[in-house]
Amino acid sequence: MKVGLLQCDHVPRHLQSIGGDYPQMFSAFLPDVDFKVYDICHNHFPASANDCDVYLMTGSKYSVYDSLEWIDQTKEFLRNIYAAEKYFIGICFGHQMMAEALGGKVQKSDKGWCVGVHNFTLSKRFDWMTPHRENVNLIMSCQDQVILLPIDSQIIAQSADCPAGIFTIGEKMLGIQGHPEFPKEYSRMLIKERREKIGADKSVKAIDSLKLDLDVDIISQWIMHFAAGQ
Repeated sequence: MKVGLLQCDHVPRHLQSIGGDYPQMFSAFLPDVDFKVYDICHNHFPASANDCDVYLMTGSKYSVYDSLEWIDQTKEFLRNIYAAEKYFIGICFGHQMMAEALGGKVQKSDKGWCVGVHNFTLSKRFDWMTPHRENVNLIMSCQDQVILLPIDSQIIAQSADCPAGIFTIGEKMLGIQGHPEFPKEYSRMLIKERREKIGADKSVKAIDSLKLDLDVDIISQWIMHFAAGQ
């Protein structure tokens, strides 16, 4: 199984000592995957959607509705992935791009920033979601959210502040708004650096929430099962 990592941003250099750049974070999160990395935010795209069997798209500091050439090209490439019936997993920005490129809509949430550890309640169950959980804890780091889903979508999980936390389109596209690849320390440093934007009270609560256990191993298994068509 050839897996393409569509990299939509880079971890700030001064924070890369924590968990590396996105390829290193995703390799730690999915250690059994040998990624082919495409730096698409610098216009390095696969030649064709058929270059890989599975694609995983990272988060980004950009918004999917930003008027940038590489973002427009990303939307077109995602539509090609969909047409080629390849498996796709979108994380945060990638989750939003999946919605925006295929007929949904993304905008800044009226909840403001979602940061720290959030608890998601599962509303659907599929065979690939083993081991099963009723709830999962994931790190969040976003302002934008999916507010309108494309045709043939199903919400799988939601939280109090994120109605479309995990969703699918058809049987081969999976979007996860949270950041299962983020080390807690990286999340903590991002919150501290964005404290003025996020707000002091919300930042304090978010950092305190990092004491909670995460369900990263569960999400990792789900992704591997999903990508294998189980």
